[in-house]
Amino acid sequence: MDLTEQAQAKTYRTVPQEDMDDGQIIWDYLKLGGTIEKSDLILALGCNDIRVADRASDLYLQGYGDVLMFSGKNGKRSISVWSKPEAEVFRDRALEKGVPSEKILIENKSTNTGENVQFSFKILEEKGIKPKGIILVQKPYMERRTLATFMKQWPDDTSRIKIYVTSPEVTFLEYPTKDTGDFQRVLTIIIGDLQRIQLYAQIGFQIPQDIPNEVLDAFKRLKNTGRYNSHLVQP
Repeated sequence: MDLTEQAQAKTYRTVPQEDMDDGQIIWDYLKLGGTIEKSDLILALGCNDIRVADRASDLYLQGYGDVLMFSGKNGKRSISVWSKPEAEVFRDRALEKGVPSEKILIENKSTNTGENVQFSFKILEEKGIKPKGIILVQKPYMERRTLATFMKQWPDDTSRIKIYVTSPEVTFLEYPTKDTGDFQRVLTIIIGDLQRIQLYAQIGFQIPQDIPNEVLDAFKRLKNTGRYNSHLVQP
């Protein structure tokens, strides 16, 4: 982390250290951190973090994919940041970075991860593209949930596809920006996402995930503070 990033992290650190420690535990669980290999398709899922577009574009430019696809309309957080669909913002960024326009596909109707997967599949099918390898790109703390959703929502046989997931190469302490919000906001989002990993598997939105007791305990401690509960699904 350079001096600018250190100053930024310090500026955004607005929560108690014990909460930061619990946030790190959850972050480490949600971020899979696996390796990637050359694939037919790089599929970046829209969000309010432009670094996702940067990561996906860089992977394409490094030769990791034949086609670069951006998926997303507007979510609850990105709609306050950008005036047009996430996929179009991401495409514009990719073009700025030198990705050829003819190598970019966009899906700009989806409003959640399940729709990202389903609507992207439909466009690929219409174009006769049947990828045998896909690199999914999302925010770091969305890696696990993205993969779990893809494995459930992809309409074709996932056993025939090699699936990789990656994200911008930033740490928990480096993550907050003016677009993503401060650590208060980040902790609010990640405990809500962890809760959804449990709930959404129960209702068939994604495949189940084993959650270690250490992670569940960190979740309970953060929830019990009452400071980070606005993104939780209410019973």
